[in-house]
Amino acid sequence: MNIRMSSKEFAVSPALWARIERKINKLSRYFGSNVEVQVRLSAEGKRRIAEITIPFKGGIVRAEESTGDMYQSIDSALIKIERQIRRHRTRLEKRLREDAFVEEAPEFYEEFEPDDPAPALVRTKNYPVKPMSVEDAIDQMSLLAHTFFIFINSDTNKTCVIYQRTDGNLGLLEPEA
Repeated sequence: MNIRMSSKEFAVSPALWARIERKINKLSRYFGSNVEVQVRLSAEGKRRIAEITIPFKGGIVRAEESTGDMYQSIDSALIKIERQIRRHRTRLEKRLREDAFVEEAPEFYEEFEPDDPAPALVRTKNYPVKPMSVEDAIDQMSLLAHTFFIFINSDTNKTCVIYQRTDGNLGLLEPEA
């Protein structure tokens, strides 16, 4: 696996780098050796944030964890990634390595409960999508008290999504063909 690391206001020690490399290489049983893993480490006050993103053919697996210790943040993010892979096993089996799900204990998560019910689609809602500026979409989202809002960007004529990020800021998703 190719690991691409970046850090913000945080120095990565050789010991931390070696640990990240060793732990992430254990995920190669799911993805193979040609996958690029993006690791972002940052420090905000006393919080140590680890964000791990693994893009692979047909999808992306991503986890972010924030604790007081960087080692613990990395371990927790890897637990989340493995939990996502196991939870969506049937959907991912065609895209991951053929022998990825040989029955054995998970690498990072000891207390995995495979009987967790999958989320169910309980409601479908249709509504008109109107052309508007990004600023108008932000205002509309805050008026509705939603965490996301779908609109047609009047500048680009593309359907976009504005959303509330976990850090309190906003994000904009613009599709590409």
